Amino acid sequence: MPKRPIRADDLLRIVFVGDPQLSPDGSRVLFTKKTINDKNKYITNLCSVDLEGRVTEWTQGENGSGGGRWSPDGSTIAFISKRSSSAQIHLLPTNGGEAKALTAVPEGSIGEYKWSPDGRWLAFAFREQLPQNTEAAKKQREEKNLSQPPIEIDDIWYRLDGDGYFAGQRYKLYAIEVATGKYASIAGDGSFGCLYSASPTGDYSFDWSPNSKELAVIHTANKRPMADAPNDQIWRVDLVGQAWKLEGLPRGDKGAVKWSPDGKLLAYAGDVDEADPWGTRNTKLYIVSADGGEPKDLTGHDDYDLSASTLSDTKEAGFGSSLSWKPDGTGLYFQVGWKGETQLASVSLDAKIEILTDGHHTIGIGNVGADGLRLAATYGTATLIPEVAIVEPELGTGRMVPKVLTSFNDEFHTEIEVSEPEEFWLDSTDGCKLHGWVMKPIGYLEPKRYPALLEIHGGPHAQYGWSFFHEFQVLAAAGYVVVYTNPRGSKGYGEAHCAAIRGDWGTKDWDDIQTATRWMQHQPYIHPGQMGVLGGSYGGYMTNWVIGHCDDYKAAISDRCVSNMVSMAGNSDFPFNKNGYFKGVAWGSLEEIKELWRQSPIAYFENVKTPTLIIHSEGDLRCNIEQGEQVFTALQQQGVESRFVRYPASTSHGMSRGGPPDLRLHRLGEIVTWMDKFLK
Repeated sequence: MPKRPIRADDLLRIVFVGDPQLSPDGSRVLFTKKTINDKNKYITNLCSVDLEGRVTEWTQGENGSGGGRWSPDGSTIAFISKRSSSAQIHLLPTNGGEAKALTAVPEGSIGEYKWSPDGRWLAFAFREQLPQNTEAAKKQREEKNLSQPPIEIDDIWYRLDGDGYFAGQRYKLYAIEVATGKYASIAGDGSFGCLYSASPTGDYSFDWSPNSKELAVIHTANKRPMADAPNDQIWRVDLVGQAWKLEGLPRGDKGAVKWSPDGKLLAYAGDVDEADPWGTRNTKLYIVSADGGEPKDLTGHDDYDLSASTLSDTKEAGFGSSLSWKPDGTGLYFQVGWKGETQLASVSLDAKIEILTDGHHTIGIGNVGADGLRLAATYGTATLIPEVAIVEPELGTGRMVPKVLTSFNDEFHTEIEVSEPEEFWLDSTDGCKLHGWVMKPIGYLEPKRYPALLEIHGGPHAQYGWSFFHEFQVLAAAGYVVVYTNPRGSKGYGEAHCAAIRGDWGTKDWDDIQTATRWMQHQPYIHPGQMGVLGGSYGGYMTNWVIGHCDDYKAAISDRCVSNMVSMAGNSDFPFNKNGYFKGVAWGSLEEIKELWRQSPIAYFENVKTPTLIIHSEGDLRCNIEQGEQVFTALQQQGVESRFVRYPASTSHGMSRGGPPDLRLHRLGEIVTWMDKFLK
């Protein structure tokens, strides 16, 4: 049967997988499977797959289950679910039986959690709900016809995009005894007692010691973390809540702490730069004595970045670092984004780095097996929706290769024709190379010329690459040439490439966008008079910059954009700190304000003639909707054809990746309709 072009509503049939975890005996991989039901709802449940591809469903139903973790002996699976009125950690025996709730925490949010190596304890982060937002409080107000009360805020860290407004509530660390349900606490009485709560932001990375007697915990040491330079430190916390700080560690960002198998070392991902709050420098892998001292940088001699994320709308964004000790303690595995690919790498304790996999793919690693030979992973390509896999040694080569275990989207790929990207490299300014991809329209015929779209990624410190992008495929099926690139500011091409626009947007990145534009105009299959530009977040910023500086594009779409750096400095969930990433600050001197205004696309909008669609979510706390409002107002006041689509406050900055399915489809419809109007 001939294949058909992809449609927007094919999104509803995609099976999304994530969070792969290899069982202690290495025989199967636990993972989350997410689908979309006929009630416009994402349904997430736990499954496992053995090495022969046989799938077992561990949970079912619409309440959702995720974060599955094997107990150290493999007899139990812990997971988080809202089977009761609020999220709790549940335990499910693997030899049969019903899941039972382990915790009975109040309404709130459970964050990261980990089994102790002896299986006796579970440590977890928990943040209690704002009292006024509990179900009981809401019901009481309804009964008394009372208004929604104000949120009372005393600290600048009071909201996070996708998380909402939490005011002064903070995550705290707890440890619960699995057999008894009693908590380790300072009081030691087994009640619901907090083990540790020293972070002013409630942001923790933690790991158990091999003897299960204490935790290594990373959090900021700053009293004003949103204003001061990065200064994460490591504490050791025992099971009665006594903590002591490791001495000798430098300032800077730190995370993903991992205790070595012999208990002598701690590994973490981070950097020592105190003036890089947005991570333009490479994230490196460090080890330090578990007793403190000077850390050793294992990866800084090379140009790899442990936090280079490859973007897609069919997998989690994943901006953090992923690393695991080898079971014998001789080194660590980590994930690296490089030139549009995501690969598995390892580093020895004497700082020898090996890239263990190769190919045009994205690998998302989970944990490593007890024998150190296999790792759980997700695996995808530009034409393959991610599936669950293991990465294992290839016989006789010394390399490691992914083995795909699941086939949830095989029917999708059998039925639907997709466009395969072709990569290209261009010479840009200052001797720099620009890496990009082009997707021809479905049904492409020579020598016909087609309308073309330039997609610009967000971040800006991330990368496009060899990952399946539903949106791009929909546009190719609609008859467009789709072009996407990694201009300077992108990760995956070394620190200098990323840092080229640090605090200086609209410069070298704009050079690279112009390079891509000229290339598009000279391709025999692209109609130079029928080109459009679009992007989200920083991609929306750059779309705004493009239309304020040239007329090469006949239509534009500015999605969840940044337009005014002066107002952005104070209304984002991550406010600018003075002379951190950007020079100056919006409430500083006139010269400081001028520097931010120079980098604001809205400052150049007197030049705009390009018809523009503005897409924004009212619940976007990263790039406030007023950024899009300013764009729409300026265009309307100047008589430039424009349209403003505002999605409700229940959506957030990441709506294109994880928003309600019907609204994701609506957004895609708006994009295609707008481009068709002006380019066809």
